[in-house]
Amino acid sequence: MAGSLATVLGEDLQSKVQNAKILMVGAGGIGCELLKNLVLSGFVDIHLIDLDTIDVSNLNRQFLFRSHHVGQSKALVAREIAMSFNPKAKITAHHGNIKSSQFGVDYFQQFALVLNALDNVDARKHVNRLCLATNKPLIESGTTGYLGQVSVIKKGETECYECTPKVTQKQYPICTIRSTPEKMVHCIVWAKECYKLLFGKMEDSMLWEDPINEEKSAFMDFVTRSPDMKFDDVGKLQEYGCNVFRGLFDLEIKKKLEMKVYKTATKRPHPLVLEEIIGANIVEAIMLNDEAAKKQAENRKVWSDRDVWSVAECVARFVSCIVRILGSEQLRAHLGSYEFDKDDATAMEFVTAAANLRASVFSITMESLYSCKGIAGNIIPAIATTNAIVAGFQVLEAFRILQAAKPVSEACKYTYCNRSWNARGVLLDPSALSKPNPQCYVCSKHTVELAVDTKRMLLRDLVEQVLKKKLGVNEPTISLGANTIYEEGEDAETSLTVNLEKKLTELPGKGIQHETTVSVEDFSQDFRCNVRVLHRDEEEFGEDATELFALGGDIAELAADLKEEEAKQAALKLVAASAQDDDDDEDGFEVVDTPASPSHKRNRAEDENATNDTKRSKPSVVELL
Repeated sequence: MAGSLATVLGEDLQSKVQNAKILMVGAGGIGCELLKNLVLSGFVDIHLIDLDTIDVSNLNRQFLFRSHHVGQSKALVAREIAMSFNPKAKITAHHGNIKSSQFGVDYFQQFALVLNALDNVDARKHVNRLCLATNKPLIESGTTGYLGQVSVIKKGETECYECTPKVTQKQYPICTIRSTPEKMVHCIVWAKECYKLLFGKMEDSMLWEDPINEEKSAFMDFVTRSPDMKFDDVGKLQEYGCNVFRGLFDLEIKKKLEMKVYKTATKRPHPLVLEEIIGANIVEAIMLNDEAAKKQAENRKVWSDRDVWSVAECVARFVSCIVRILGSEQLRAHLGSYEFDKDDATAMEFVTAAANLRASVFSITMESLYSCKGIAGNIIPAIATTNAIVAGFQVLEAFRILQAAKPVSEACKYTYCNRSWNARGVLLDPSALSKPNPQCYVCSKHTVELAVDTKRMLLRDLVEQVLKKKLGVNEPTISLGANTIYEEGEDAETSLTVNLEKKLTELPGKGIQHETTVSVEDFSQDFRCNVRVLHRDEEEFGEDATELFALGGDIAELAADLKEEEAKQAALKLVAASAQDDDDDEDGFEVVDTPASPSHKRNRAEDENATNDTKRSKPSVVELL
């Protein structure tokens, strides 16, 4: 093999390939193809990191894995199989989280280059920042269905992963989720909130209501667990599960029907009465349904997740999941901190059952576990061929970087894999890498603007919802002037955690007020930026807002929306005044909704709708496997 590689690559490049120590992050769809390509291309010293274990659903496209590998570490199995391609290779596999402190700046310093084969934005941001901090080239990749992309990131030469805004997950109005679902996706979002209500932090669920509120929903009394609940009594747990079912799918629906909430609805919901579905002996029926479902799954194995469960089976699985979590001392220990994970079998089973029961109530077509998992995880079915194409281009870019004949920005390309021929008759469309965005808060040290109600937001929400979730900070240290008000990490000052429950305006050092600038650092990423806080009353974000803050360009959109709303209200006042003067003309007007002015910068996702001969922008494609 060495002789053939020398002929293709040349002795100089072959030597660089064999001596290069590289890091590969991710061993999924792209990762399996990439590891195979690297080993067969002569790379010898490879470090591989992946947190996941192998699932049955991976087997159709992640070709290094077989059915007997299910449940094992992706990284460790991928290493084992890849070693058979070249026993002389030195592959070091880590079954761990790339965001762990052991994979920090010092760890990244040892590598010549880094290749990403990740499936989530959060981890991509983290690797992006570590590569910038260590000045290491990063070869980024992603696929979604037939579409794929490969790009190269180099500090000071090209745009980084966070230079351009990423397409955010679609948000749905709270009223649609809580009261008037029309599609299965609405039911699944509701089911995920239900999971959080029962097993996570209740107050964070959009379904949660204060128990002392006299107007609270009917289900709140049933989901609230008694302090003296006996978790070792299976019968009591089943009774609790049945009561939760009644509260959510029967009594709450009846209450809303009595309140005429659905008076104008095209489809009126119908309550699910437990006794009518299961029969008189409820507990026994639930156990039998659950056992029958498990037997069927064992007999059919791989394809059982394609079956659509009956309503009775959904009831059995719904109650069974509640009993399973509350009845296990190990699982019960994490009550109050659970977050939905599509790869958690119990969580996915619960969400599928709850979503289908909700769908049944509102006459929406029920879906299989497989379909629900795709919707819940925003999964677009992966195509193995696209993964292979993208992984191949990653290795070609690695060759260009190691040749070092030109700067990375000149030697490498951004390559986009199209679904069909473009106007120039090509499927694989290369283009020059973009320059760094001078407004990027990650690679250009730009200040981030945050609009928020400083009198209501807690520091905890700033840390969790803004810094970690939106800005991708791993272990934030927050400073206000000369004072450190919060920090995380190995040597963090634990006494500062008391500040988490304080409102921003109540923090030490006069607090965070309108136009206050705070300093944010993350030593694990060698990252720092400033956040300029602008006060906005919570009401300005609108009743259906799912996030009570706005970042960067979103602030301009918020301001535009407010101006639009003010204009509409002014128009309505004029109309009302006119109507009072002349009642005969009250139907002779029309209020037209004028859309807010579009942003001057087009979103990459919007370019998907451009014509082939004008489309030159690069869509941000994320591998959703």
